[in-house]
Amino acid sequence: MNRLIELVGEMQYDVCVLTGDYRGRTFGPFQLALDGVARLGAHLKQPIYAVLGNHDTIQMVPGLEAIGIRVLLNECETIVRKDERIFLAGIDDAHFFRVDNIEKAALSIPRGEFSILLSHTPEVYRQAAHANFDLMLSGHTHGGQICLPGSIPIKLEAVLPRRMGAGPWQYGYMTGYTSVGAGSSVVPVRLNCPPEVTLHHLRRA
Repeated sequence: MNRLIELVGEMQYDVCVLTGDYRGRTFGPFQLALDGVARLGAHLKQPIYAVLGNHDTIQMVPGLEAIGIRVLLNECETIVRKDERIFLAGIDDAHFFRVDNIEKAALSIPRGEFSILLSHTPEVYRQAAHANFDLMLSGHTHGGQICLPGSIPIKLEAVLPRRMGAGPWQYGYMTGYTSVGAGSSVVPVRLNCPPEVTLHHLRRA
């Protein structure tokens, strides 16, 4: 966490998004995880948007929002700059809890407007493309975490094509990016799959 704080402190960006899994376990106490996110949040620039992952509980939402993180639970926010706008939607966990509702999240987005979907898992890429999202940002896979040389994942823990397990990908007219994340899962080890914090630049086509 200390290294992550060092990295993000100097970054320049307009919006920060977090795609879930703020704690290691999928059950039990979560205050230590919230304390860690609060330490990180003190070094992040506003606005900060987030979705929950399969390791998170809905009970964490008040704590996350108390430290300035807007959690999107099948909701959409509009980011406005002068006379231009981007619609940013986020869905609840679709992998474990299966409480995602893309249709509800996209309901307020006018057709033809640029839209981004935050989803902890990229497994819902088909539904996201069908809902006309332009960009989908996800995590969950850890890129496999333990990979063969060339960052080839042995196992992804997600039902989707391997090409969507890490980095940029395309599905129809929708662009996607699956972050390998900044941490680890189950064991504190990464092999041929270094952690990342991703800085995306959006430019008019």
